[in-house]
Amino acid sequence: MKIIDVAEFYTDQGGGVKTYINQKLQAGKKHGHDIVIVAPGEDWGEEERYGGRVIWVKGPRLPVDWRYYILWREKAVHEILDREKPDVVEGSSPWTGGWFAGRWKGDAVKTFIFHQDPVAAYPHTIFGNILGFDRVDKLFGFYWKYLQRLSSNFDATIVSGEWLGERIDNYGVNNPIPVPFGIDKDFFSPSRRDPELRKKLLSDFGLPETAKLMIAISRHHPEKRLGSLIGGFHAAAEEEPMALIVFGDGPIRKYVDFKANQSPHVKLMGFTENRDELANILASCDYFVHGSSAETYGIVVAEAVCSGLPVVVPQRGGAGDIANPDIAETFTAGDSSSLKKALLDIISRDRDELVAACKLAASEDIGTMDDHFKLLFKKYEQLVEQKNTVL
Repeated sequence: MKIIDVAEFYTDQGGGVKTYINQKLQAGKKHGHDIVIVAPGEDWGEEERYGGRVIWVKGPRLPVDWRYYILWREKAVHEILDREKPDVVEGSSPWTGGWFAGRWKGDAVKTFIFHQDPVAAYPHTIFGNILGFDRVDKLFGFYWKYLQRLSSNFDATIVSGEWLGERIDNYGVNNPIPVPFGIDKDFFSPSRRDPELRKKLLSDFGLPETAKLMIAISRHHPEKRLGSLIGGFHAAAEEEPMALIVFGDGPIRKYVDFKANQSPHVKLMGFTENRDELANILASCDYFVHGSSAETYGIVVAEAVCSGLPVVVPQRGGAGDIANPDIAETFTAGDSSSLKKALLDIISRDRDELVAACKLAASEDIGTMDDHFKLLFKKYEQLVEQKNTVL
């Protein structure tokens, strides 16, 4: 198949979007598909990348973030699609990229890529525990109507997990198809567990080896709910000997510092680019704790499970998709008392049984990124076949 991704936020200076699209280019080559990215840039151009191609459409810089350019030439995008004659066209954003792909009149399968949930990320974080999550969703009915209109231009909406698929289906978004993300399962492994490293980390808190060592890995951002996470953990640690180390950094670092400094049971480790060191520490801890209910797929939660760690995560969101009862305790997002109970509940369970269940879940329920792209391409082949049958 030839698959064209109209990728509004693809840029060399980007983060997660760039990483994902580069992986897709590589996966396309591996599995025999022609991947073409149409993205805004400083000038017109075309180049080969990772076995596929990138076609740049000239556009102005995005004023609020100069790493990015604005996709605003719809006619040029449609001319590229007409010329390339793709089998599948992806609209990778709910803004101009989505509308440009959706309004194209060609006969290819069109898919709307929806890997984010801004209502869960912001309004839920601010108002969810005050007004209730369902009420907040209803207050943003205008947003769901917008997504309904946009997605009606596509044959399917691709999402990164079951939870998000069910959520947007309830609000009338067209034909959601879950295609879960994956992780590097060879890199994150229980074999990295180091008892001496664990002993040292606990000794930094003045705790013996019999205490519980927990870890959180999180960007310091409001949607990650680190304030309530630290508060709930502190309350639990006042009743049972346990310590929490937190990796990460971000725009609310000063607030997270303030919260952590209020508890002798919590230590901030900062941000590290040493993935080996982080994977070793992760596997050497006893439990993983996560505060965000806004992620569409819990990548770091999956990495923890594959490292052999039982998890304590919110009931909602991508993390909740991974957290089956055999490996997890869940709590109400943003509720410190609920988190405290979940922490005390999980340490009361047989950890050896939990770890064995984690190994099974890692094998059967969590995939790699190659698994993700194989499933994505399979879904596309099915959609193309269905469309050709109708035609």
